[in-house]
Amino acid sequence: MNPKMLPVLNVPVKYHIEPVPPMDRPRRFLEAFAAVLRHSNYGFLLDHFSRMGAKCAMCAAECPVYQVTASDADVPCSRSELVLKTYRRHFTAEGRMMARVLGTPPLSDADIDKMTEAFYRCTACRRCNLQCPMGLDHGLITHLGRYLLSEIGIAPKALVVSVREQLQGKSGNTSAIPVPALLNTLEFLEEDLKEKFGKDIKFPVDQEGAEYVFFPAVSDYLLEPDVLMGMAAVFHATGDSWTIGTGNFDGINYGLFYNDRHFEAIVKREVAEWKRLKAKKMLIGECGHASRTAKAFIPVFGGDYKPEVVNVLEYTDRAIQSGKVKLRKDVIKERVTYHDPCNYARSGWIVDQPRRIIRSFIQDFVEMEPHGKENYCCGGGGGTVSIDEMREFRTMVGGKRKAEQLRATGAHYVIAPCANCKKQVKEVIEDHKLDMELIGLHDLILRAIEL
Repeated sequence: MNPKMLPVLNVPVKYHIEPVPPMDRPRRFLEAFAAVLRHSNYGFLLDHFSRMGAKCAMCAAECPVYQVTASDADVPCSRSELVLKTYRRHFTAEGRMMARVLGTPPLSDADIDKMTEAFYRCTACRRCNLQCPMGLDHGLITHLGRYLLSEIGIAPKALVVSVREQLQGKSGNTSAIPVPALLNTLEFLEEDLKEKFGKDIKFPVDQEGAEYVFFPAVSDYLLEPDVLMGMAAVFHATGDSWTIGTGNFDGINYGLFYNDRHFEAIVKREVAEWKRLKAKKMLIGECGHASRTAKAFIPVFGGDYKPEVVNVLEYTDRAIQSGKVKLRKDVIKERVTYHDPCNYARSGWIVDQPRRIIRSFIQDFVEMEPHGKENYCCGGGGGTVSIDEMREFRTMVGGKRKAEQLRATGAHYVIAPCANCKKQVKEVIEDHKLDMELIGLHDLILRAIEL
């Protein structure tokens, strides 16, 4: 299928969608909508949101995409209205009655096309929620809109292919890394650590009864060796037991970005691996959405098994505060800034911990403004970073505010502790020609740790 072109100002945006059979798309969409309402609790939220929505557009001032485009299509409450008006028109008695009286047309193919474009221009960063006077969660409505579209076969190919490999493929992970390749990579990293520190620092595999079973973003095994080695050095210093499971070593959950059924299945796979290895806790690596999906949704989808979920930044922060991990303060001399991943910071969950780590060994640290809960998205949130056809839109529109923030800091290093943010921020730096370097927090820890 040819890429669909989506004009955004003067920036052509394209992305691949899975082919949809030539059927009645509006009817299929409404059937999927009815099934979701019947088998979930979205109905309660939609009933509340559809009654409370003020359409005041206060949310627009917070949206980094709208700040660049100034397009009505990018006002968060306008985008949410695409779902809410469909709910009112087709699934409430009042809406059906008013449609008969006023002749309100039913859902059309044009409406489906409008949703397809609108929901993937949003990064689901939820910054708009900070200013909504009615408390509407526009990110959640975007999520639901994508879910409904995916149920009729409309979803970005990049997300679909990755999830299909994770749930049905031989490798069982989004990067299609087979277990022998994983083991070879870990052996290579152990040799590097031996050469650097003169110590046997191990990556334990399939060790039953460990304190932690470790789930990084699987892409780290391909792209972020220093991040992984930094974490292994921290674990070595603390002496805590941990393990990587060959049954499932991927913390990524792209179901969060477009389909709840897949979202739930991936969470259950993590719980199954934790249970298989008889671990006490679950440790998630430097990945924002992997951490949030485990922390927030294992209690929802995990059944009777609800392990404690710890993010590696929480773990390392506690290790430094307790004195188990010591970092040299004379190693990193360059100016450093820190990017808050939305999945960490928007709820206020992980904001102070990375800053305590940074200030414990970095002398020249400067904040972006705003930061913490009010941070700007990197521009690739909501899974859009995986859609390479959207790069120009992601970096020049969605990532423009982030580029301005980065430039204003004058930093040499920008720390982005999230697999998706790492890819996006690196591309923002390249496309905006910024004189700075992307790095992970445990990359710097690897350079400064004393063993």
